[in-house]
Amino acid sequence: MRRVLRSPGVALLLAGQTLSMFGDRALLLVLAIWAKTLTGSSAAAAMVIFVVVAPALFAPIGGLAVDRFRRRSVMIAVDLVVGAGVLGLLFVHGPAQLWIVYAAAGLYGAGDMVFGSAQSALLTVLLPPELLAEANGMFQTVREGLRIVAPLAGAALFAAIGGGSVAIVDAATFAVSAVCLALLRVREPVPARTEHHVVREAMAGVRHVLRTTMLRRIVLTTAAALLVVGFAETVIFAAVDQGLHRPPPFVGVVGFVQGVGAVAGGLTAAKAIRRWGDARVAAAGIGLFAAGDATLATGALAVVVAGIAVAGFGIAWLVVAFFTAIQVRTPSNLQGRAFSAADAMVGVPQTLSIALGAALSLVVDYRVLVAIMSTATMTAAVWLAVRGPSERPAAPAVVGVRVAGPPAQELVETARERAPRA
Repeated sequence: MRRVLRSPGVALLLAGQTLSMFGDRALLLVLAIWAKTLTGSSAAAAMVIFVVVAPALFAPIGGLAVDRFRRRSVMIAVDLVVGAGVLGLLFVHGPAQLWIVYAAAGLYGAGDMVFGSAQSALLTVLLPPELLAEANGMFQTVREGLRIVAPLAGAALFAAIGGGSVAIVDAATFAVSAVCLALLRVREPVPARTEHHVVREAMAGVRHVLRTTMLRRIVLTTAAALLVVGFAETVIFAAVDQGLHRPPPFVGVVGFVQGVGAVAGGLTAAKAIRRWGDARVAAAGIGLFAAGDATLATGALAVVVAGIAVAGFGIAWLVVAFFTAIQVRTPSNLQGRAFSAADAMVGVPQTLSIALGAALSLVVDYRVLVAIMSTATMTAAVWLAVRGPSERPAAPAVVGVRVAGPPAQELVETARERAPRA
């Protein structure tokens, strides 16, 4: 990771994102707690997460925007728009304004979708392919490490002053992120259109994911797991309430524990990918999540704490492997659309599972949902582990893109398939 930080621009990007992710982690939990407090319903809290991930349905359009414009400019625009939008939460004073909570969650989800795609693409410009796993691990370590303090800080601030104060803090962190990005000096590839039909161009990322064998297996297996993983957004509130007999803000403590496990996962993910390959690390991550979340059914605090830490470790491995697989198997001019396509493929089933989990929680005991979730995700993990290769993927080609820089660097390479066809 020291090599990553020595690369020009990465330290500045990380600094801005660290503050921004702190605000994100604090606000996301507060939005769910806020909905639970206003309505008394775990399903209402879970619906906040549903609204956050729902924009994934339109991810291909966001990916097209990322590939059409400079990635840094897209990220700055997202920071400014979402940062201003979350200030609308200052007008929430009771159950009648619950819709504002959902509106802010939807805006946040849409912005995060576009920003994540642009950041993933920008990292491929800032770093050589062999350092991408380390960079993803570093960002994931920080992201999940902030889970240790940010949710607790957000929940405490919400309990002491109210949700509006958390919104102000988050808006400020968006502003800091935009300033850091504005100061970033990076020579990005010149955006180039390879299609003249908007729909076909937007769907190019989907075609790339489906045609690249191992990328397809990783993405679709993750999507299959997320068909039930969304249950956790409702289950966690029910487990805290009915199983552990704690108030809603105790979910922040659960986030703290998951962050501890995720820090360890983020620090070790890159080494694991170099040793076993991204597919098997993703499979191991799904399996660890399945095993860890199964403990939610026990109602025993010590067991749940240990299990959530294991689940956090698994999530970090899965996320780092997932991002790295996309980056190193995708040409430069498709980075945004490929990331967004993969995001949509996993986001749609997650969105559906959150809604289904919220509905089922009204008629089914949460322990049944835990059993379904753990069994299905473990099955997906085993399948990917068996089918996933151990070799590292090749570096991505640069297809149809003119690289900004000295004339000697202005090359256009012929497109070539890096992974074998199924």
